[in-house]
Amino acid sequence: MSGDDRGAATVWAASIVAVLICVAAFTFRIGAAVTARHHTEAAADLAALAAASSAADGPGAACERARQVAARMSVSLLTCRWVRGDALVEVRSELSGHLAAVGQAEARARAGPVDRPP
Repeated sequence: MSGDDRGAATVWAASIVAVLICVAAFTFRIGAAVTARHHTEAAADLAALAAASSAADGPGAACERARQVAARMSVSLLTCRWVRGDALVEVRSELSGHLAAVGQAEARARAGPVDRPP
């Protein structure tokens, strides 16, 4: 044999483990981003429904109800406005801890009053 390849398996194994760790970290990050987006979209939907269900109390009270629902869902209500009787809300979730690197998630939702036919 002309070459000495002792230790080559160790180098290959270490390389494969490093690649697997990188893939796992990337997969975790993507999963965290998708989960945050879904949570934020659900919070926007609930905030818009809360505003629409409180439409009879006036726009100010309805938007306050939307803000309360958003806060309970751990997101910030960015905007709440009314267009032709529909509540339009926009929310943002601030991720903390190990998910902070993923960034922010924003979502918008629209809902009409419950007493208006579709």
